[in-house]
Amino acid sequence: MKNLKKFYKNKKVLITGHTGFKGSWLTALTYLLGAKVYGLSLNVKKNSHYSSLNLNKKIKNKNLDIRNFKKLKQHIKLVKPNVVFHLAAQSLVKTSYKKPIETWTTNVIGTLNLIESIRMLDSKCIIVIITSDKCYLNKEKNSGYKENDTLGGIDPYSASKASAEGVFFSEYNSFLKFSKKIKIASARAGNVVGGGDWSEDRIIPDFMKSIIKKEFLSVRSPKAIRPWQHVLEPLTGYLKLAYALSKNTKLNGRSFNFGPSTLAKKTVKEVLTFLNKKMILGKWKFTKNYKKNTETKILMLNSKAALKNLKWKTQINFKETMDITADWYYQFIYKKKIITFDQIKKFIKTNI
Repeated sequence: MKNLKKFYKNKKVLITGHTGFKGSWLTALTYLLGAKVYGLSLNVKKNSHYSSLNLNKKIKNKNLDIRNFKKLKQHIKLVKPNVVFHLAAQSLVKTSYKKPIETWTTNVIGTLNLIESIRMLDSKCIIVIITSDKCYLNKEKNSGYKENDTLGGIDPYSASKASAEGVFFSEYNSFLKFSKKIKIASARAGNVVGGGDWSEDRIIPDFMKSIIKKEFLSVRSPKAIRPWQHVLEPLTGYLKLAYALSKNTKLNGRSFNFGPSTLAKKTVKEVLTFLNKKMILGKWKFTKNYKKNTETKILMLNSKAALKNLKWKTQINFKETMDITADWYYQFIYKKKIITFDQIKKFIKTNI
């Protein structure tokens, strides 16, 4: 999409949570599209995907807690961004059980602080609030959730993400609905994979760490079904959503799902078997009777609205997704190479 490249060229793009897995890929992607990228995150972890890409030398980075409204408002006023992608969050289900207060305050109050900070600007701005497929009240149904389905959650992470959607909805209808300066929408992405993800309690990162440590991986839910998609897919959806908001006021205040095709619906065991064809040395065993925390067995999104309004759909099938992901880790583990920029440039050439 030539219009997409033209739109982001020299735009001031602020990405909150830019040092995380998805945030680092989005930072690299928008940088390669020619945007002036501003990153805002709590900290930069050593040996993270973000730090390994040396992105601090390519963008303007700010370490800041989004729960601090005063400092956040000052920074937003200083930057005056044209586009904001809000990814900053406590993003792990298991961690949310251990740190519920941090999860709730970051995901809900942090989102409110961001929108309120931007609302006080005297310049135009487009905001995309990124939440999660887990914001839906999960009924373990096989059909995909639509944007107007009931929101909610049992665990602190899912419930806080549903509440973040509530903050977005309230702020839009209370203050931004008739704003001539600010356009806003929320984005709900499905399960994503890709190189550079070292998060805890995620199957692919855990598998890769077990290979590095030469240990058996304990798999607690081998039959759990997820719709797998490469991280660049929903990120492209976010980019298209912001662009569409600048052109079509009817999309203002709406929410959009960005999930993969049902053909990408595979079990955890199938994913491990596929990845190991490339990695070779991986070994795993199944853990019985794991019932400590509640986990969903299936979670699907219906993304027809994104197709109709944004002309977005997944471009990479399941096999290609696993090939790209496995190749990243293979090059990192065995060749000591980081191929993120190469993979993004190829994706841009083919899909954007």
